[in-house]
Amino acid sequence: MSDNTSPAKVDGRRLRSDRSRQVIVEAMLQLIAQGNLVPTAQQVADHAKVGIRSVFRHFEDMEAIFATADELWRKEFNHRLQQADEQQPLQQRITHTVKQLGNLYEDHANILKSTATRRWRSAFLKHNYQHYQNQLRSNIYASLPELTRLGNNIQEAVVAILSFEYWNRLRDHQSLSPEASISLIEDILNPLIAAK
Repeated sequence: MSDNTSPAKVDGRRLRSDRSRQVIVEAMLQLIAQGNLVPTAQQVADHAKVGIRSVFRHFEDMEAIFATADELWRKEFNHRLQQADEQQPLQQRITHTVKQLGNLYEDHANILKSTATRRWRSAFLKHNYQHYQNQLRSNIYASLPELTRLGNNIQEAVVAILSFEYWNRLRDHQSLSPEASISLIEDILNPLIAAK
């Protein structure tokens, strides 16, 4: 810092820089939420109402923007992923788990599709996606500890049925409503997990 640059000026620049980064990342997330699963730098710049050079001044490349956006979404995911009350009967815990995940998937379907689309080309997203899968599995087992007494194939089937990929199949490929998807998953899981 030169003698002519006051701490207040530096702090002001830093605040403007942080705000610009935030606007760019928010623009990315908004475009994805609107259905543009892999927006370009120019589209992000246009949506954020900044110049293309501003995008790359704050981010090394598009991968860095995707990574920052994914990190923000991951916080939302962690905040909303709540373990079922272990005092509740099994059927109520199944309902809680299915509804919680269904609502999360429904609200963030395009973010999850975007991540799935890009993770094959991104070591960061591949790692984050695996971390998300591990968290999801931990939450399922914490909410439904009865799974541990079932065979490995049944356990893996339950995790698969509670995945975004299965939810997306029901919603997009089989054209079921969110309510019908939740009901169908509950109907599969109740006898599967309650089986002796």
